Amino acid sequence: MDNNNNNNQIENANQNENENEMKNLEKKVTKNLIKNYSNLLNGNSFKDFSIFVENKSNPFEIKVHKSILSSRSPFFNEFLRRKNDIDKIFLNQFNKKEMESILSYIYYGNISFENQENLIQLLEISIYFKLNLLKEIIQKKISNSINYSNFFQFFFQNRNLKLNEIEIKCFELINQNFSQIQNNENLFNLTKEEIIKFIQFKQEKKEIFQFDFFQFLDNWIKKRNERLKGKKYEHKMNAKKRLFHSFFSLFDKDSISKKDFDKLKQFDIFLPNSFLINFERTIFEIKDKEKEKKIKENQTKIKKKDKKIEEKEKKIKRRDKRIKSFQSETQNLKSENQDLKLENEKNKKENKEIQEKLKKENKKKDKILKQKDKEIQNLKLSFEKEIEKENQKEESNQNQNQNQNQNQNQNQNQKEESNQKQNQNKLLKIFSDSEIIKDIEYVKKLKEWINDNDFFSKMKKGYSAKRDGFNCKNWHYICNNKGKALVIIKTKDNFIFGGFTQVGFTNDKSKWREEDRNDNWGFIPDSNAFIFSLRNDKEDRNPAKFTIKQGKEEYAIYYHLNDGPTFGSDIHLKFDLQSGRSNFGNSYNLPNGIKYYTNEAQSYLAGSFDKWVVDELETYFI
Repeated sequence: MDNNNNNNQIENANQNENENEMKNLEKKVTKNLIKNYSNLLNGNSFKDFSIFVENKSNPFEIKVHKSILSSRSPFFNEFLRRKNDIDKIFLNQFNKKEMESILSYIYYGNISFENQENLIQLLEISIYFKLNLLKEIIQKKISNSINYSNFFQFFFQNRNLKLNEIEIKCFELINQNFSQIQNNENLFNLTKEEIIKFIQFKQEKKEIFQFDFFQFLDNWIKKRNERLKGKKYEHKMNAKKRLFHSFFSLFDKDSISKKDFDKLKQFDIFLPNSFLINFERTIFEIKDKEKEKKIKENQTKIKKKDKKIEEKEKKIKRRDKRIKSFQSETQNLKSENQDLKLENEKNKKENKEIQEKLKKENKKKDKILKQKDKEIQNLKLSFEKEIEKENQKEESNQNQNQNQNQNQNQNQNQKEESNQKQNQNKLLKIFSDSEIIKDIEYVKKLKEWINDNDFFSKMKKGYSAKRDGFNCKNWHYICNNKGKALVIIKTKDNFIFGGFTQVGFTNDKSKWREEDRNDNWGFIPDSNAFIFSLRNDKEDRNPAKFTIKQGKEEYAIYYHLNDGPTFGSDIHLKFDLQSGRSNFGNSYNLPNGIKYYTNEAQSYLAGSFDKWVVDELETYFI
């Protein structure tokens, strides 16, 4: 889990930066495209085709490009292929605003829906020009725009288009608000076919028809018959009867409630006999079924009660058995207790006898021990006297030897001091051109930590950011594939820290972790790598070395062409080599008492997690 987290953190950090850059570029590209195509539409250059709209006598001309129309609209593609020589078309059924909004969609995919009244007209144009995607967008816009106040308007406008989605949405609103709109004039303007569709819509939902719907049907038929002026009464009654028959032939048995059936009998002159007979039969069948259900329910209740009684009897029998077994167990326990009491009395007697014997034996042993103590004390006194004599002789010999040793030590100290000065000068020569390492104590610590005299004596400053430039490409060019490497970083706040690797920074994928060898970036395993802190004025901390965590050896070094020197994710320099992050404790051991992913850990090396600025970066190798 720790390895995966380490991978994901560095991957996400790099991927997020790249993704944000790509998104910004994509936005700029789309904005430029929209500007370019809008300029083409609004300008006059390269236009080779005209569309005439509105009045036939005085049409309005819109100039456009054939190539864009044919590539975006299947209608214009077919039209211009058939009539390649024609440079104009008359579409007088459409007005100027509608045509301009459709052309804005064709050119740069943008269309405005500010005026909802012309949505149906825009839908007709999108169907006419075979713009299927725009058709779906407008249909969804219409279905979202339909509400209680405008659904009749959309319903009647949809009569020519006959789009099922709009029709169903309007039917749902009619169904939900039927009691409020049953006397609305718009409802009486529905055609016979539309009422039949509404009945089928309700039956698909398996809804029951209330009596107010049948009253509406009666009123709708009356209003229709009012138009039959001059006709005889019999002719009107026959027309009403035929309409009732056509409507009631659609109803299922379960679509009308029992309560409303009695009310429907006032229309029995107009209702078909087959409907009345079938509905009465269903009522009787339902009653019989209800009686059968009640009988079955009572029988099941009786069976359940019988089962409960049987279960209670079984429980009582079980309790009686348990009581009998408990009584027998208590009797057995009583007899066992009596036996135990007798055994305890015997054991007490035996213990008393044993204790008396032990007392007698202890008294004898005490007498013998006292006699032996006296003998030991006498031996000690004689031995101490002999030791005192030998010590006096040794003291006289030691005084003579001390005088000789003091003279020898003075000579040796003088030689050692001269050797130390020579060694210090040699060590400082290694960092003579360094702008970071000026203190001999820092040099000693680095030599002690690296513990490789050959490397330490031969290494040179291969890269300096101030000399070679703050650029990770220059750093990779100079420092790649050099083997062992020492990296030292100094921030503008005077923090000095860095790291050492025996494997080095390499683009040789054979030295990378196996999982990363197919990628352009990866981790380089190094069990001997470590990071260090030399100077930390903020917390006044001493120089310290931090080795790789056990199990994290694969994540010691991170290699990426767009990043500087990176040790795990504990020290990570970015592309400009002047900024970075310090997630200390991810791959390398933290000091005692400091917990991972805390502010104290992240600010230990450079004073903060990612707000530090590099003043100088130096890399040493042979």
